[in-house]
Amino acid sequence: MNSALAVYACDPAATRGRRFVQAPAPTRTDYQRDRDRIVHCTAFRRLVYKTQVFLNHEGDLFRTRLTHSLEVAQLGRSIGRSLKLNEDLVEAIALAHDLGHTPFGHAGQDALNACMADFGGFEHNLQSLRVVDHLEERYPDFDGLNLTFETREGILKHCSRRHAQELEAAEPNGVARRFLDEYQPSLEAQLCNLADEIAYNAHDVDDGVRSGLITLQQLADVPLFNDFQRETLAEYPQLQDKKQARRLLHETIRRMLSAQVYDVIEATGQAVQETRPESVDAVRRAAPLVRFGAEMQRQSKLLKSFLLQKLYRHPQVVQTNDQARQIVRELFAAYTSAPQALPERFADRMAVACGSAADRARVVADYIAGMTDRFAMREHERLTGARLLCQDVASSPHDEEIRCHARPSPGR
Repeated sequence: MNSALAVYACDPAATRGRRFVQAPAPTRTDYQRDRDRIVHCTAFRRLVYKTQVFLNHEGDLFRTRLTHSLEVAQLGRSIGRSLKLNEDLVEAIALAHDLGHTPFGHAGQDALNACMADFGGFEHNLQSLRVVDHLEERYPDFDGLNLTFETREGILKHCSRRHAQELEAAEPNGVARRFLDEYQPSLEAQLCNLADEIAYNAHDVDDGVRSGLITLQQLADVPLFNDFQRETLAEYPQLQDKKQARRLLHETIRRMLSAQVYDVIEATGQAVQETRPESVDAVRRAAPLVRFGAEMQRQSKLLKSFLLQKLYRHPQVVQTNDQARQIVRELFAAYTSAPQALPERFADRMAVACGSAADRARVVADYIAGMTDRFAMREHERLTGARLLCQDVASSPHDEEIRCHARPSPGR
């Protein structure tokens, strides 16, 4: 075990290995190698044009799935370092956790799940695992990226029991086993789950205010935000000037993020001290250990409730959700009825799967899930002749301005 790591951290020297045996890299640990494979893969590059909350082309400064993943990795590494966890594994999981997301965020996922209802459904966490296990085509000896067990386990954040049973049948005692036996993943995986929540709550506040869909005045009703805004104004009263609204927002969010990070470090440290796990296996047998303290958990829930009501269910977001779902539904119908419209490698897969409707539908789902927002819009227009959602690249909002007039995309 690396002396810089806690006894309950994942040690790359003790990894459960890869699905296909490979010689170790001479200058990198296995988790560093995983991270590098993820960064260089096609699905990772596509994240730059996939929705977080606002369509990528509606403003250059809004978050995308890529920038969100980078923020999760930064938060995860910072917390992991304090807890003496394996930072490289945290980073690898964080960078890969959204690789399976559809275009148009959760609205796209919901639409594709509905299309696949008779064929096994669609789960973006399961799709992320499909991407790294099967869909990436980079190496001559195997499909996928051949990542370590620990990285793959962290990517599979959620999984239905039915899908877990299917995965277990294909890979006995593999990454889905914990969903059947009800035990926990590594602390690195648990940390990425919470870092994901911390990141999207903070940056959705930032992007929501920037878009003009929520205001600083509305956020005064959210204790987790308002407490730090008041603290900021007490120290920097000049930020009450409306021209300083951008600095006020950024400083408030910075303090809010720091408080959550420190809270997780303290609460998790206390949970670990009480549980005293002596190994990664002991972590798996324990209750979840990475957590907020009770008060921060309460305040985080209030912030999430605010964002749900005021941002994700904003009328403009709802309107865009409907159009995004229509695009996904009609793409699915078009490719299902006319497989020749698929690219050659997907059409070839469709031909091989000719005996199974479920397999054919999965080929279509894989193709649509891999699309970026703007490619999905262009393909939809090409196949249907209909033009939905604005496809003109908008000029980016000036950094000093709080409000812009971007069209919201599907919320989370």
